[in-house]
Amino acid sequence: MKKLFVILAAAMMTAAIASAQDTMATASEKYNAGLEQFNAGDKLAALDSFKEALRISEALGSEGEVLAANCKKAIPGLLLSLAKQCNNEKKFTDAVKYAEEAAKTAESYEDFDTLGAANELLPTLKVSEAYFDADNLLKAKDFAAAAEGYKKVLELDPSHANAALRLVQAYTEAGDIDNAKASLETAKALGKEADANKIIGKAYLKKASAALKAKNFSAALTNAQSASEFIQEGNVYLIAGQAASKMPGKENLAIENFSKYLEVSPKAKNAGPIAYTVGALYQQQKNNAKALEFYKKAESLGYAQAGEMIKALSK
Repeated sequence: MKKLFVILAAAMMTAAIASAQDTMATASEKYNAGLEQFNAGDKLAALDSFKEALRISEALGSEGEVLAANCKKAIPGLLLSLAKQCNNEKKFTDAVKYAEEAAKTAESYEDFDTLGAANELLPTLKVSEAYFDADNLLKAKDFAAAAEGYKKVLELDPSHANAALRLVQAYTEAGDIDNAKASLETAKALGKEADANKIIGKAYLKKASAALKAKNFSAALTNAQSASEFIQEGNVYLIAGQAASKMPGKENLAIENFSKYLEVSPKAKNAGPIAYTVGALYQQQKNNAKALEFYKKAESLGYAQAGEMIKALSK
């Protein structure tokens, strides 16, 4: 009987050794598959293979220590490589996920080089993720949410000039001019003053144009004047002049804005008629010298009708 027990014990030990050898072979196969997949450019499949090889080799205890150590050398760097690849592909959410996993895994495996690289990369990835999300909200015309997104970007990176500019745009598109103006200071500080001014100025100009079309001359003039604080474009002064010319007692304001229009847009197709209008406004004020000056300007710009007025005032 004792001999039988010895035989059974030996058989069990042999079976255990054989099973361990099979398991080790499986772990090695997984590890080698990971190497091949990585070399073929399939990093996700390689990661899965290395993780599986690690799980199996760790279960083997001391027998799998070497293979487990090799897996631990490979996995953090592979995760970091995936983070960089996703960043290049503009898959920023995945990039952040892999970089965070790389940092956590590297710390656990005491891979301090990879840990440092992952921690260095993470802030940039988080900024890119937030900016990408905010841009998508802006494209979807969810302006209020986009504004919150750009604010988040600036919290992560206060030097992000494009986010500062887009914040002005998001607020402007949302009709929140007050917050757009408040955000303008940040854009200015980051070198985006001209672009930010243009965004706000265009918004006021759009309102001015709509008001003029609706014959709401007071609103047209007010919005055109607000636009002129941010942009100096011909249409700003043209609308302001047209609105003022329709309002009692605003003749001087009409002259001022039409004159600025001619300065800014001297080659405009309507420059001749506008110069003639300025001449007529001066004539209404009995300032014949200035009226004659602008009638002559109108004639020089090809507005033939001014000729009759020049003759009349030259007598």
